[in-house]
Amino acid sequence: MDRRPLIVADSDIPFLKGIPEPYADVIYVAGKEITRDVIMDADALIIRTRTRCNRELLEGTKVKFIASATIGSDHIDIEYCSSHGIFFTNAAGCNAWGVVQYVMTAIFKCYSRDSHSPEGLTLGIIGAGNVGERLARTAELTGLKVKRCDPPIRTLMASDPGYFSNSAAALRGDGGKFRVDRSKLTMDDYYSLDEVLATSDIISLHVPLDKNTRGMASGSFFAKMSEGAMFINSSRGEILDEEALLRFREKFGAVVIDVWNGEPELNIKLLAAADIATPHIAGYSLQGKINATVLSVNHTGRFFGIEDLALYDIEYPFVREPGFRLDSSGSWFSNMAALFAAHYDIEADDRALRESPQSFEELRAGYAYRNEYSESVFELIEIINKREYV
Repeated sequence: MDRRPLIVADSDIPFLKGIPEPYADVIYVAGKEITRDVIMDADALIIRTRTRCNRELLEGTKVKFIASATIGSDHIDIEYCSSHGIFFTNAAGCNAWGVVQYVMTAIFKCYSRDSHSPEGLTLGIIGAGNVGERLARTAELTGLKVKRCDPPIRTLMASDPGYFSNSAAALRGDGGKFRVDRSKLTMDDYYSLDEVLATSDIISLHVPLDKNTRGMASGSFFAKMSEGAMFINSSRGEILDEEALLRFREKFGAVVIDVWNGEPELNIKLLAAADIATPHIAGYSLQGKINATVLSVNHTGRFFGIEDLALYDIEYPFVREPGFRLDSSGSWFSNMAALFAAHYDIEADDRALRESPQSFEELRAGYAYRNEYSESVFELIEIINKREYV
């Protein structure tokens, strides 16, 4: 390109303003206000999930590149973009550790409310990609048992048992810089959906939204879950049949909902039925937001041949660890629950949504990003699980 590219960017993407400006002309617009008229002369879009990139938006525009500062792609008409020469990329894996923090905190908070320990229980993870695999590793570190369900991965491993251990797979696997080491996993580590539902004490969804997963958590799904099991959805709202969940509500233990059908509107009955309800902020960590912006800038730089943007990075700021002390007389459960609670007050997010459900978007836009777990937190988890504090 022999001129500066014109970029239209979502004004709510954090840490972005000022980065591309030395190399491109940039127009910042609220995600819901990114319309066809606004992007008509744009060469590129940097967006979030609130902007649906389809024929209606893109037809007749000059857009040739879209970077989404999110992990998903359900807001993109991939087929349309591909057939019209529009390159799309997202920030896969960027906020995975933030979601892990959310799920682990939710599990221990809900069991704390009931004064029951989850020690030795089985966590069923539906979708063992960037988020799911990190959740599996963290849960196992605490002493929970884990059952993974990921049919696409199991299919890959059936045709290539060494898929995650050979060098080619390392290059083609998911996650980029956020990839986890799966080299020691085998097909035996992945279970059928029916088995995971029937034998797990906790079910957590981590699948992308597509034609195969839309509405997958339905009446038949819930009928197969074990009595008293905990259900968590921090994936996508449309994966869940909310009315079916309400019909089966009495069968379950705790229910945790972070994502909703029809956001920013939400199902008030489901809000009331959930033990923890939050406004789609499971992945809202400071590091995750930095990662998303950096990846979007890098992808933009590579597409337009701008080396400074392709190599751009932001150092994570120094963050003081929250006060937490191991209780030498405390149990595995009390210490583990206290550790997770010290790093994230999930009840504050729950209260904020219940007090003002109509402020869903404002709660997201004004969210104070959490800090992800440091290495010292994982060291403490291991110390607690091995009872080395006694």
